[in-house]
Amino acid sequence: MLRRLLPHPLLTALLTVVWMLLNNSATLGQFVMGLILGLIIPVITAAYWPDRPVLKKPMNIIGYVLIVMYDIVKSNIDVALIVLFKSNAARQPAWVTVPLDLKSPEAITVLAGTITMTPGTLTADLSSEGHALLVHCLDAPDPQAVCQDIKDRYESRLKEIFE
Repeated sequence: MLRRLLPHPLLTALLTVVWMLLNNSATLGQFVMGLILGLIIPVITAAYWPDRPVLKKPMNIIGYVLIVMYDIVKSNIDVALIVLFKSNAARQPAWVTVPLDLKSPEAITVLAGTITMTPGTLTADLSSEGHALLVHCLDAPDPQAVCQDIKDRYESRLKEIFE
């Protein structure tokens, strides 16, 4: 019964928090409205989630989010410095192929989204077999180092969370 009323508890919590952040308000009314949406939306969409991803270590999500937030802030500064002070001739844009050890479609999606959210990089394609991502970098003097950084910082952590 509880599983039917609350099919995705983490999604319910996330929707409630996102609602409050979007409204820029921490009032009781906004919390209740966010909670109502957080309860209704997962129930309505539960049929579209037949194979819910299993999180092996859900508490590692907190560390992952903190690392991503740090990288986003740092990358914003790096991109601003590149745009403002580095000439076009000195930039070294690159296409980097990142081979994947991840098997879970959800983990691959989170990785691709993380790369795209980080300024200066963009996930452009996923190989047809799901074994590699094609990433464009605004400035990558050492493309292999970019690939290794993605694997070390993001992929290894996502593997702990999802697999």
